[in-house]
Amino acid sequence: MKKIGIIDLGSNSARLVIVNIYSEGYFMVMDELKESVRLGQDMNKDGFLKPQRVAETIKTLKMFKRLCDSSGVTQIIAVATAAVRSAKNQKSFLDEIYSTCGIKLKVQTAEEEATLVYRGVINTMDVPKGIILEIGGGSTKIVYYNRRTMLNYVTLPFGAVTLTDRFADPALRPEEQATRMEEFFTEELQKIDWLKDVEPDVQLIGVGGSFRNLFKIHKMFRKYPIDTVHNYEMSVDDFDSINNMIRVLDIDKKRKIKGISPARADILPAAFAVIKSFTDFMHVDRFLLSGAGLREGIMFSLAMPSTEEKPVTDVLSYSLNTLVHYYDESAAHVEHVVQLSVQLFKQLRVLHKFPRQYLKVLKIAATLHDCGMRIKYYNHQRHSCYMILNSTLYGVTHREIVLAAFVACCHKKEDINMLEWAKYKDIVMEEDLEIVKRLGIMLRIAESLDRSMAGVVKSINCDVLGDSVIMKTEVEGADASLEIRDAMAAGTEFKRAFKKNLEIL
Repeated sequence: MKKIGIIDLGSNSARLVIVNIYSEGYFMVMDELKESVRLGQDMNKDGFLKPQRVAETIKTLKMFKRLCDSSGVTQIIAVATAAVRSAKNQKSFLDEIYSTCGIKLKVQTAEEEATLVYRGVINTMDVPKGIILEIGGGSTKIVYYNRRTMLNYVTLPFGAVTLTDRFADPALRPEEQATRMEEFFTEELQKIDWLKDVEPDVQLIGVGGSFRNLFKIHKMFRKYPIDTVHNYEMSVDDFDSINNMIRVLDIDKKRKIKGISPARADILPAAFAVIKSFTDFMHVDRFLLSGAGLREGIMFSLAMPSTEEKPVTDVLSYSLNTLVHYYDESAAHVEHVVQLSVQLFKQLRVLHKFPRQYLKVLKIAATLHDCGMRIKYYNHQRHSCYMILNSTLYGVTHREIVLAAFVACCHKKEDINMLEWAKYKDIVMEEDLEIVKRLGIMLRIAESLDRSMAGVVKSINCDVLGDSVIMKTEVEGADASLEIRDAMAAGTEFKRAFKKNLEIL
């Protein structure tokens, strides 16, 4: 295992992420620190990084270096993006950073930066065809991909900070400035020929700090119960409502809105102008938010160098395997419970009639059903529920996460806490409650059939006969009485859920 520090020096902020890289091809973020340095501010006047901004950046990077040293980081990978890339005093800046901080900054080309953003998205989202809009402080990246292959990209040399500087005019009202930025950005989009060839059903994916801030604002308004930006879906109508409210306010009033970062309040209208222009231009009505971008692209390159050539094939499985490794679960037991759960799902389909999408929910719950034991064995199903709701899960929607968490909570003899369930009423549907209970019974039986964690029960064959379900177990090399007795304890709940008696042979 290696502990790596990744520094991303942008035009607006500097971020440090400390990540453990495991030899098995996984990674886990252990710490993060962000500082607003505004390195790209006022560059539009003469193209030079300003001394005050350089001094603030040096102070921040020294702090990052101290945290890396105290955390046992063995390697620092530091990258700089748009502001440093376009600076006329780039070389002297890089030399000063190295001499004062001991950090060697690598300036990313526009192509390298776009590729890392794409790599961070494609390996964490199950979206085979998309267009990525990444709004930075000094640049805006647009990446188009299809069939998980990057087709086109463009890096526009302005972002939230530089657009704010460019259109700052005390004589104009805030909404007039926003309108001018929208018009300017639309004109720039019209110059990109390949945008006209993008397929109409493409999924728009937003990346960057401004999108994360948009999530926080929308989360406050909706009283959304999940604090996870990744894979959050938002309608353009909802965005327009927030944008129309913010674009008319002065800076002091913007800072008072819950969810707005004080350090980002002045540049948020510029970022929102970009989003407004782009969603109108592309005629989209919804978009997804990604919590992964350039830094995650670097992490995947370090943990799985093969992703530089070909993205992760199964995003969800990779994410689940990462958590199994991190939570130190028994991989053999997890795999066996998943297999038995899948068999039950398929063989009981004549009773439950669930579409295939619920198999993904069951797979998540079966993989992480015991992760709560990292907190405490007793009532660990409740802890597993909490941990699934708050873990980093890729390739899965928020609704699927909620359903999987409550399915895991049902894998012991426990009914759903309706007060907890009610918190997610805007995410789940009314019929989901019975679905969760049925999936929970399947998981409970599957786990019981590997009670000794020895893989005694190899497979199951279910017959639905009259008012009974006969489960025939295929046993290899040992007595399965413990497993069968434990599974039969779910008989009452099974009958309540499926209206059938349970027999296990």
